[in-house]
Amino acid sequence: MTDGRRRLRGIGRVVLALVVGVAVIALAWFVLVAYPQDLTTLLGVVLVLSVAPMAVRVGSSLADSILPGYNVAEVAVEGPITRSAGGGIASRPTGADADAIVEQIEQADASAAEALLVKLNTPGGEIVPSEDIRLAAERFDGPTVAYATDVCASGGYDIASGCDELWARRGSIVGSIGVIGSRVNVSDLAEDLGISYEQFTAGEYKDAGLPLKDLEEDEREYLQGIVDDYYDDFVETVAAGRDIDPERIRETEARIYLGTEADELGLVDEVGTREDVEERLEARLEEPIDVREFTPSLGLRDRLRSGAQSTAYAFGAGVASAFRGGDGFDFRR
Repeated sequence: MTDGRRRLRGIGRVVLALVVGVAVIALAWFVLVAYPQDLTTLLGVVLVLSVAPMAVRVGSSLADSILPGYNVAEVAVEGPITRSAGGGIASRPTGADADAIVEQIEQADASAAEALLVKLNTPGGEIVPSEDIRLAAERFDGPTVAYATDVCASGGYDIASGCDELWARRGSIVGSIGVIGSRVNVSDLAEDLGISYEQFTAGEYKDAGLPLKDLEEDEREYLQGIVDDYYDDFVETVAAGRDIDPERIRETEARIYLGTEADELGLVDEVGTREDVEERLEARLEEPIDVREFTPSLGLRDRLRSGAQSTAYAFGAGVASAFRGGDGFDFRR
């Protein structure tokens, strides 16, 4: 697309929006003003004026669908990756909500976007939500480029492995290809407070990792085995997505690297600025690009809940998350 064609398309969108708006206003005038033959005419004029803004919005929406002003969709993954939709007030404040991000990628895929730009600034997070975002990026019908700004670690790198290219800044932190399993042990504190643990379970390892009791050696081996399985799956995913030998990935021992060193190790494809990334997209699409950022649509209820979650967590309500679940063990990448 040349600059001249892009200008013509922009003019066409404005003309189409105006034509639709005028048509809706004319129809409203006929139905509400011209057709009535009594004193309701005055009310009709008022109603026409109230319809005008809606007509312009309808025209703009129609123009966007017929003559879109963008050809690249941008989706951001920022903050800890989680699946926070529907969380209560006491839940951890939202970081990168996997469900919302997957929805944005799917909307971009169904739109006029010919390419997808995934902006990454995340230390990672929950395993399955990270995988969901990566799979959504893999399904996008067109070139996909991941761009690491400050941090692209762990689950963020998992997402990047589902894109065609990964770019980073010189000072970006990249890597941490590993898995962590954690638990809180408050058995000594419970004993000091005179709290005893008693639980009825079916299945030997049902309460493995519960914070109110010490780990037995066989329980430790059991939980470590789960962490190892997650790690093997992570290595295989990165190896396939980034076309890197699995042993080279294991040799990193989940280290983090600055963008320049990550480039030397083959963990990223290129080091550059946002402008460099956009130039690459223009080369891949063989035309100038216009980028539209897809963001989650939050209603008033969602915004109020997000604010309440942040406040509650800041005052300690989030401490309860350390004790969630049946086994008290938390896996992350």
